[in-house]
Amino acid sequence: MRELNPWRNGEAQREERKIKRGHNETGRLIRVVAVMLGMACVASMASAQALNSGAQTIALNANLTESLTVALSASAVNFTLAAGSATNAGSTNITATTTWALKASRTAVAVDAYFASAAAALTDGAGDNIPSSAFFIADNGGASTALINTVAFGAANAGLQLANVPITAANRSGTRADVMAFNINLTGGTLPQLPAATYTGTLNIQAQATP
Repeated sequence: MRELNPWRNGEAQREERKIKRGHNETGRLIRVVAVMLGMACVASMASAQALNSGAQTIALNANLTESLTVALSASAVNFTLAAGSATNAGSTNITATTTWALKASRTAVAVDAYFASAAAALTDGAGDNIPSSAFFIADNGGASTALINTVAFGAANAGLQLANVPITAANRSGTRADVMAFNINLTGGTLPQLPAATYTGTLNIQAQATP
């Protein structure tokens, strides 16, 4: 039987305890290093956060101006008159394009054709006149109609409303085209006896936006 050496057993135990202490110290060191690394990361993250100034403001003001315009495709129409004839067509049609950008309070856009005088829509300057009742407009292919109404502009009984467009939230900005064909009817009253002459006049086209 091998003889036990108490001294060697004690030495072995001491070596084992040293190894354990070394392992424990290594573990503690690792934990300390991990904590220090964590604290360093936190400090680094804290130092990397954004630095913001106070907000400064800019006031913005944008004005959309209310507008209403009428543009004509031409500015003159010629007529070759035949004495006593009901059909004396104009040489060309004219398109009136009405364009608007309106306030919310507007309710309608009217487009009117009118003369400054019902008795003398066209005149030869010598007292011979063609009244507005003899002047006809066919708007957008509709019926030919004499200018005998009172509209927002011009003389009484000397106009014709071409259009009255209701304004809603859907068309506060919009456009409309009126294609006008013209005719002069020389069959009424004393018109068949008009003397040969050059008759001139001014037809006005104007739009109005009502409140």
